[in-house]
Amino acid sequence: MPFTITQDTTAEPEYAARCVSGDESECGAASGTHHTPRPVEEWQRKHTQETGHRRYRRNFGDYAVLQPRSDIAGLVPPAGGTT
Repeated sequence: MPFTITQDTTAEPEYAARCVSGDESECGAASGTHHTPRPVEEWQRKHTQETGHRRYRRNFGDYAVLQPRSDIAGLVPPAGGTT
């Protein structure tokens, strides 16, 4: 059955960054998780100003919802049914 995948608008996305600068080992300092990218970017700027570190691993997470495609006639089963 064909599905459409969309971002779940009932759940907020998550943004985070971790400093991976360092020759022998990574710094490892982390921004924490936020629901918008702005606080993460500000944390990166501040960390760079304080340490000179300029390499970060950024993470973005969200939730996805799969919905049966209703635009294909005859392929969407009734609730609890299958095709």
